[in-house]
Amino acid sequence: MYDEQQRPDHGPLSGFTVGVTAARRADELGALLQRRGATVVHAPALRIVPLADDGELLTATQELIDDAPDVVVATTAIGFRGWVEAADGWGLGEELLARLRGVELLARGPKVKGAVRAQGLTEEWSPSSESMAEVLDRLLEEGVEGRRIAVQLHGEPLPGFVESLRAAGAEVVPVPVYRWMPPEDIGPVDRLLDAALTRGLDAVTFTSAPAAASLLSRAQDRGLRPELLAALHHDVLPVCVGPVTALPLQAHGIDTVQPERFRLGPLVQLLCQELPGRARVLPIAGHRVEIRGHAVLVDGSLRPVPPAGMSLLRALARRPGWVVARAELLRALPGSGRDEHAVETAMARLRTALGSPKLIQTVVKRGYRLALDPAADSKYADA
Repeated sequence: MYDEQQRPDHGPLSGFTVGVTAARRADELGALLQRRGATVVHAPALRIVPLADDGELLTATQELIDDAPDVVVATTAIGFRGWVEAADGWGLGEELLARLRGVELLARGPKVKGAVRAQGLTEEWSPSSESMAEVLDRLLEEGVEGRRIAVQLHGEPLPGFVESLRAAGAEVVPVPVYRWMPPEDIGPVDRLLDAALTRGLDAVTFTSAPAAASLLSRAQDRGLRPELLAALHHDVLPVCVGPVTALPLQAHGIDTVQPERFRLGPLVQLLCQELPGRARVLPIAGHRVEIRGHAVLVDGSLRPVPPAGMSLLRALARRPGWVVARAELLRALPGSGRDEHAVETAMARLRTALGSPKLIQTVVKRGYRLALDPAADSKYADA
């Protein structure tokens, strides 16, 4: 992680902390976020276990070799590769590929198409949208009554997909290539949960529905699910890679934001728009002050602020220009006890961090206030 203070051109996510729950491609997502200035808290909320030794996958594979399906739907590149590799391990690889050459093979998106072609196979069709809904629409338009359709799964729920095919008269054979399991080390997940509850995160990202469900489940196990839902509803932005990923959160009434294209790059770009757009911007003492998660932009210059100082600044910014009593500021400080001297100490450090002492005024015997510019007084008077 670079030192943001040494970079004059801070990134759009500088001063923000983003949680990453991904198990796969977490390093890639973390690097994309860090290159844009974010502080990243990584806590894989699950792990992916291949089913090479699982009788369920072996049974499904043998069944398809013995009784050819009419259609095979490949949903993920890693899942399709894992299926063929598992079949190779059982000595069934060539038989499986021979069977797949004789069926209608549909690939969801370019990555899956690449995995299919790497095995010497050719897909019959792939949707431009990379959407399972478009795959479903094509199958239903073709007519599926009496047809046998194998669907390669990857741990993700496919809401309504299998049910719709069966309702239209198809026989559906699920091919479960991977299974989602809880992480072996639950510590990082608990730390991410604690950070969310204390508003130490500005956003948390989800790239799979099982990861979202796993985080909610862990919160429930700790008796903290209502608190987590409150944080996601009000303060910590939940960002999902797509609508399927968002389903466990939506089931609890949590609105999420999602990129138009269900990829990591667009997800990061969306964060670059959303988080700065939610930051509080105030005209104070002739300066433009933007309050971010753990830093402040003063006239465009990034100023990292200690946690205690950020707590004070947020308390002052709730009613900009109004005097906030020391006793109220003391309550805003985490674990400060009853000594109002802690407020003075934290305030001194805050002013130093901001680099402009005049941003915060001391009101003798009353408390402190932000030195809001006079022209802004009317705008913020009832804030």
